[in-house]
Amino acid sequence: MLSSIGSLSSVNSLTTTTTAPVSGVGASQGIASDFSQVLANVATDAIGTVRAGESTAISGIEGKASIQSVVAAVMAAEQTLQAAVSIRDKVVSAYQEISRMAI
Repeated sequence: MLSSIGSLSSVNSLTTTTTAPVSGVGASQGIASDFSQVLANVATDAIGTVRAGESTAISGIEGKASIQSVVAAVMAAEQTLQAAVSIRDKVVSAYQEISRMAI
């Protein structure tokens, strides 16, 4: 069973529209800060998901949580970690590609 990745929900904030044309250095700084904020939110959500999985697993070991909730939390943490690793690999690959470009 596949579920949506909840840690990437803040990507929806990228769909904002502007009525003024985007030009100049000031406009690009606004876009950069929005993108960096989205990445920060995604990272924060991912860390929260992994921490929730860890705490639920510890609760399961102590007998305070059901097996079903432990499995669900650990699988969500695993899915988030796999997404983060995949994104990291794509960023590194893009950086290497840019660094190989001829000037």
